[in-house]
Order: sequence, then C-alpha cells, then structure tokens
Amino acid sequence: MRQGISRRELLAAGIALPFSGIARAQLTCGELTVSQTEGPFFKPKSLERTSLLEKNSVGERMVLTGLVLSRQCKPVANALLDFWHSDDMGEYDNQGFSYRGHQFSDPGGRFRLETIVPARYPGRTRHIHVKVQAPRRGVLTTQIYFPGDPGNRRDPLFRDELAMRKVAGEGRFDFVIEA
Repeated sequence: MRQGISRRELLAAGIALPFSGIARAQLTCGELTVSQTEGPFFKPKSLERTSLLEKNSVGERMVLTGLVLSRQCKPVANALLDFWHSDDMGEYDNQGFSYRGHQFSDPGGRFRLETIVPARYPGRTRHIHVKVQAPRRGVLTTQIYFPGDPGNRRDPLFRDELAMRKVAGEGRFDFVIEA
C-alpha cells in the first residue's frame, strides 16, 4: 500500500484548494475537534432542519457555516450534526424543540445553520452545543463559542480552539472527526 502523496497529487490539490472550502478550515487536519460536555439540556429526536429560527425569534439572527472533515482533510458526506442552544433570554426549551434541530452534511461535507445568537446566562458565555457523527462512527459532542465575547473570560468551559471565526458576516466552524 502506497503512503504519502505524489508531486502531481500535491499540485492538483494546491490548485483545487482555494475552491474547495478546505482552505478555510481553522483546525489542522489530523487534529480532532476538542470534545466537551453536552450539558444537561440535550434532547434526542430533534427535527431535521437547517433553520432554528422560530416564529417569535427576537434575537440577533446569524448563520453558521462550515465543513465536516476527516483527519485526512477529506469532506465527510452525510455526517449528522445535531445543534441546540439557549434562546435570547438564556433559557433552553426543555418542553419542546425551540432552537434545536439536526441536519446532515452535503456530499462536500458542508453544513449551513440559520439561527439566533444565544444569550449568555449565569456562569456561561454564548455558545452553541453540537453533536457530530460520521455514518457508522462515534459521536463527537462539543460546543462552539463566539470570538471576542466578554463572557469568554469568565466561562471555565470556554476553549479558544472552539471559537467560530467570523467570515463575511457569518460564523464559520469546521469540524475534524473520526470518519
């Protein structure tokens, strides 16, 4: 079995990289996204949806985009992404499924989520919970944070490597998972 990459493959990848979305990954491939606690508010059986916006959403709207990648920097198609977060007052909907939902990455490993910016609440900075799972693989549970948020300094769970990046007015976060 051949190991490594040929010069021709390297040149082809270098030409394609700016168009692939992989060039914008904030993590080094091979380095898995850091896991974190799911917290006490996860609910299974969320609805499949790409927008968590509710009829009565009054919070600041945002879009989160990104890629799901393997350690080898290959897009992971059909990865399950299950998102949940608090509302604009810092409350979680534990009776229903407001600000909760799941989706699957497209063939290029891409995802796009419309939602609101969740509120800070006592002891926590703004964050979005997520579970990511490649088909027939283990689940990564983690949290995505907002860069530069004043609450980050006070939240003992905050990890800089889990902060999304702002790109053209959108939040961006790329996951590297076992696939």
